[in-house]
Amino acid sequence: MVIAAPASGSGKTTVATGLMAALTARGERVSGHKVGPDYIDPGYHALATGRPPRNLDPVLCGEDRITPLFRHGAAGATIAVVEGVMGLFDGAAEPRHFHGPGDAGSTAHVAALLGAPVVLVVDASRAGRSVAAAVHGFCTYETRVRVGGVILNRVGSDRHEALVRDALDGVGVPVLGALRRHEAVATPSRHLGLVPAAERAAEAQAAVDALGALVADSCDLDAIVALARTAAPLAAPAWSAADEMGAASGGGRPLRVAVAGGPAFTFGYTEHAELLRAGGAEVAPVDPLRDPALPEGTHGLILGGGFPEVHAAELSANAPLRAAVAGLAGRGGPIAAECAGLLYLARSLDGAPMCGVVPAEARMTGRLTLGYRSAVAVSDSVLAPAGTRVRGHEFHRTAVTPASGAAPAWQWKTGGAEGFAAARLNASYLHLHWAGSPGIAARFLGSVRAFADGRTP
Repeated sequence: MVIAAPASGSGKTTVATGLMAALTARGERVSGHKVGPDYIDPGYHALATGRPPRNLDPVLCGEDRITPLFRHGAAGATIAVVEGVMGLFDGAAEPRHFHGPGDAGSTAHVAALLGAPVVLVVDASRAGRSVAAAVHGFCTYETRVRVGGVILNRVGSDRHEALVRDALDGVGVPVLGALRRHEAVATPSRHLGLVPAAERAAEAQAAVDALGALVADSCDLDAIVALARTAAPLAAPAWSAADEMGAASGGGRPLRVAVAGGPAFTFGYTEHAELLRAGGAEVAPVDPLRDPALPEGTHGLILGGGFPEVHAAELSANAPLRAAVAGLAGRGGPIAAECAGLLYLARSLDGAPMCGVVPAEARMTGRLTLGYRSAVAVSDSVLAPAGTRVRGHEFHRTAVTPASGAAPAWQWKTGGAEGFAAARLNASYLHLHWAGSPGIAARFLGSVRAFADGRTP
């Protein structure tokens, strides 16, 4: 089933994560998914389900891959819960030729691709019978999207709940649950949304457990499971990392790719590591906050997204690892860096010394940069040859000066060059989903193998 809402801030994450935890506690094998390019909510899903986090993004991966990626992520599960993004029909601002339900990449778009029923989470804190009018509109606005029930959030009292339930009975929409306001299960936020689970592991697990108990006490789980069973059969086969990598999974000496993790680097898609492993590489985690060296025998490095600006002093204090990263780059080791990785490779971040691989200074700003991007590779890099067109996503409140090097990584469709590229380097603000462009993984691993074999760029 798909958990949606009329607008952001209605409580989708509270309900979706709590539902995953409640169903897991009941003995279901639950698969958690998130619509769009969000990295933070899936971290809480993973705590609730005990399974790797998954994203479903038609803009980054294409419509045709959504069902295969869903089937791959949900393999072995008895029920799947898909958390939506923004309002039900809100997504990317696409040209008029998009004919799907809602905007491209919206929750409605993904629900229709999966043939899955929608549970609408409605913030009832400032309304009574008007809730029914709003729900009726969402149920009838788009016939390709099936709203199967409502969960009321932030209900004020028994009388308030009875009033809203009565109104919804009048429009024929079942109420599957009603949650009162519970500050004890609130999750802290900051400049880019919720604080990632990896930064508050014990507290995050306790919050997820509390959400599970709240949903179990407040919702009709039997009715919710019954609704999920009405989802349409899916005909497309499951996505396979091995099939995507094809010839790139050939033999040769063992490869080791270090992937940054820990509290400062929490943004990444599960399929990236799966593609690397399918291509014959061992994926070795490294925490730039704590580890004094790269994993022994590292042949390549991936620095994903996260919050280095929050941990700049600690990252800078780990001088041995900064030197190791600079040394790998100096020897021609392949490095792919997105957003947080770009900042870490810069000379400095808010005045704190970083790795110095990229000739730029990074700083925190008050301006949010957010949205999908159409881009073309300006220069050959470890991820793509010049001329390659990609769809990516930006999400940050930082800036680097200069914005690009002598060999920029990407040119935006709207103009302007961005990022830093070299034969074995790509450092940019652009987040890419490798499952949508599997050639990226194959190219990166080809560069890793060349470095491991001692071949020059």
